[in-house]
Amino acid sequence: MNTFAKVKRVAEYDKVTYYTVCLNDDKTSLFEYFVKKHTDANRKKLNHILSWIKIVGNKYGAQTHLFRPEAEISDTSALPPKGVERKPVYIEDGRKKPNNLRLYCFRANENVVFLFNGDLKTKQKAQKCPNVGPHFKLANQLTRALENAFKEGYIKWTEHYDDILYDEDLKIEL
Repeated sequence: MNTFAKVKRVAEYDKVTYYTVCLNDDKTSLFEYFVKKHTDANRKKLNHILSWIKIVGNKYGAQTHLFRPEAEISDTSALPPKGVERKPVYIEDGRKKPNNLRLYCFRANENVVFLFNGDLKTKQKAQKCPNVGPHFKLANQLTRALENAFKEGYIKWTEHYDDILYDEDLKIEL
C-alpha cells in the first residue's frame, strides 16, 4: 500500500500560517504526535519550540535564518534555530543551553510552513541519530512530495503568496 499525506491547517498568525500532514487515514497529524509525546517527556524544550513558532508567526515571518538547516541537499529544516543567544533562549538548570529537541518542517515561503515531527537529537548529523533519523527521513519525503504538489498544481498559492489553496480531500502520495 502506498503512503499518502493529507494537509491540515495547524495555526494562523499575523505573518505565517502553519500546516501539518496526517498520514494515510490517521486523524492525528504528525505535529500533534510531536506535541503529545513531548508535552510530558520534554515540556521545557517543547515550550521553547512552540515559542519560536509563535514569534516567527507573529513577528518575523518564516525567514530562512530562523530555521535550522539539517542537510545541504534538502529543503527540510528544523526548529529551533541555531544559537543559544537567540531569543527566546532555552534555559536549563538556570543556564542558557542548546535545545536538542528538533521539530522538522518545510518552509514553503515566508508565509507558509509545514510542521512535521521530530525528537531529541543525540548525534551531530540527523541522518545518523537513531531518535531523529526516521523523522528527518520522513520530513524529507514529505517536503519533496509537497514541492511536487505545488509544481503539479494540486496546491496553489493565493494571489499574494501569503497562503495556500488545496482540495480538502487532496491525498499527496509519498
